[in-house]
Amino acid sequence: MIKLKLDNVNKQLGGARILRDVSLEIAAGEFVVFVGPSGCGKSTLLRLIAGLDSICGGDLLIDGRRVNDLEPRERGVGMVFQSYALYPHMSVYDNISFGLKLAKTEKSSLRERVLKTAQILQLDKLLQRKPRELSGGQRQRVAMGRAMAREPDILLFDEPLSNLDASLRVQMRNEIARLHDRLGSTMIYVTHDQVEAMTLADKIVVLNGGRVEQVGSPRELYERPASRFVAGFLGSPTMNFLPALLQAPGENSQVDTGIWGTTSLPFDSSNLAPGTPLSLGIRPEHMSLKAATGSSGIAVTGVEYLGSETYVHLMTAQDEPLVCRCEVSAGWQVGDRVELQLEIAHLHLFDADGTALKRHPQTIETPSDGAPLRSVRAGVL
Repeated sequence: MIKLKLDNVNKQLGGARILRDVSLEIAAGEFVVFVGPSGCGKSTLLRLIAGLDSICGGDLLIDGRRVNDLEPRERGVGMVFQSYALYPHMSVYDNISFGLKLAKTEKSSLRERVLKTAQILQLDKLLQRKPRELSGGQRQRVAMGRAMAREPDILLFDEPLSNLDASLRVQMRNEIARLHDRLGSTMIYVTHDQVEAMTLADKIVVLNGGRVEQVGSPRELYERPASRFVAGFLGSPTMNFLPALLQAPGENSQVDTGIWGTTSLPFDSSNLAPGTPLSLGIRPEHMSLKAATGSSGIAVTGVEYLGSETYVHLMTAQDEPLVCRCEVSAGWQVGDRVELQLEIAHLHLFDADGTALKRHPQTIETPSDGAPLRSVRAGVL
């Protein structure tokens, strides 16, 4: 069942177009995350759904009903803001019940809903405290409780964890995930934090410049990005990109990779012309290093030790930076000379506009020993 539908929604402020023809369907019970860089329009889109901003064009439907002109209280949505926006002079109980009182909810029903909400959020023992007596995570739960107590059809979250420290963000992220599992309600969550997006979402909507760049599950977007933008935005460290050149287009492309010379890659470039510039992409975890002999290979320029893993930074002869995720036991140090190995089954190829070329299910020919790696030897980079 489609809970919410956006049909060519546009938003303009002055002469600037904030959102451009956004179309999207969200099913009942889904946890959807809007993600993208600052200024991409994700918070504006959330405010349009909430009714806090007006739509300039297109339609917004909830349960099949057009709600463009309805007031926020008539839409059946609840919103948790980036700032807690709690009333400091009110108790936790009064903060949670505030919206219900405005709606003139009958007293017995009001109390029942507040206590039920507090129990779900583990606030039942804190109901008489004031916000100043609470931790950051507890305050955020009170803000969530205020939205939940109204029992909205859709819960909206606008970067609710950005004011918390790292450990609290992890804790609250887990609590929000459990809350969704417990309630089964439709939730839409805005963040610039890709970790939050990847761990919370059933479906991620990547926004870029006011447009929807790609919609899909976290795994789909990570493993099969539709564009260079999505490939570079999701993943930390980001995907490595290297320039390449299309030599002969076709269902299998002859590409001068600049890494191992001209080779056949299983990407369809039939609609492109020879000489088209391309970008070759590969994630840090799909690269490995081995020691180069003598003074050959390329030099390690930086090493980041993270306890469970190490990120090794390299620079090609064309001044293209690369990052490789390695085991700590590898023991690489700045100045070491290395040779790269790439997992060819995990390569990505993007055209000059940043659109991903369609990949065939088969893999390209592997070395005779069957190893799914292609070495980058001295002098090539």
